[in-house]
Amino acid sequence: MRRLDRLVAREFIRLFVLFTVAAPFLFILGDWTDRIDTYSSRGIPVADQALSYLYGYPLFMLWSLPVAGLIATVFTVSNMTRTSEVAAAKAGGVSFWRLFLPLPVLGLMATALGLGLSEVVPMTQSQAAELRGDRAGQVQSRSNFHYRAPDNWFYRGRRITGDTIYFFHGELEGDGASTPTVDLVARRAVYDSASSRWTLHDGYQREWVGEGPVESMPFDTVRPDNLTYTPDEFLATPKEPDEMRYAELSGFIESLKRSGTEPLELEVERAMKLAIPVATFIIILFGMPMATSSSRGGPAYGIGISLGVTVVYLMLFKVTEALGNTGTISPDLAAWGPNALFAVAAVVLMTRVRT
Repeated sequence: MRRLDRLVAREFIRLFVLFTVAAPFLFILGDWTDRIDTYSSRGIPVADQALSYLYGYPLFMLWSLPVAGLIATVFTVSNMTRTSEVAAAKAGGVSFWRLFLPLPVLGLMATALGLGLSEVVPMTQSQAAELRGDRAGQVQSRSNFHYRAPDNWFYRGRRITGDTIYFFHGELEGDGASTPTVDLVARRAVYDSASSRWTLHDGYQREWVGEGPVESMPFDTVRPDNLTYTPDEFLATPKEPDEMRYAELSGFIESLKRSGTEPLELEVERAMKLAIPVATFIIILFGMPMATSSSRGGPAYGIGISLGVTVVYLMLFKVTEALGNTGTISPDLAAWGPNALFAVAAVVLMTRVRT
């Protein structure tokens, strides 16, 4: 069995690596054709354009993994079926599923590769965006902002501009029994990046428990120990989702929620960071039984089947992503729906394979 395992694995890996390395060039060509007018109007040198696509290569590889997995699976299974290697293995007592057991194992490895790439892509995409001139200027001001911190403090202000908040108000709600309610009000709050501290100017702090008396303490300046959040967190300045790693995107989503925003699009993007790499494994399971029916069609038929299935898969992702962005379906369903559908289809096809 080791010899058969090596045979199947070698054929799959050869095709998978070939398509994973080559397919990104198609994405690059299409993207460059679409952006060439923009590059010319911005005066971006050809060398910078080429370097930006070098940085963008990991993202295009990530997009290529599902189609590379499907094409490699279809050609591996169909070629071995057409050359009677599958029939010979069955005659020797080796079932179809045992013969091609290396494919799901390699699919899991490809999924791990995809998850690793999804953590690398944000760093490379940031560099690519700078070279292409795509990075938008960061938001430097926000009116009537509000922000709920993890420690249950609620902050708001009439306006935040750069490192200054005007008419700052912080509030900590007590339990009405022993923990006091705290109001912290200032005409102005200024952030010092060197010390990472805020200084409140011309304000007062009030404390009370339940219906008890209110203690009011005016101040000229004060530096609260609990006020450790940066202006960027109050501004909640968005980055492109593909420029944020999974943990960073999760933290940013929570920050936006505490600010009173429901970031559905970002929640869908976060779920997609896991769903797309897993799609490689699902589509390999789907391709194994499907390829047995294409053994007589030759290479052109195999490529056609693979591309057709990939287009349907990507269209489903786009449709469910749009539904998730509008709140019609949950973000998790938007990201994982196509995988679930193809997993069910894979199980149905598996039951029809003659082992």
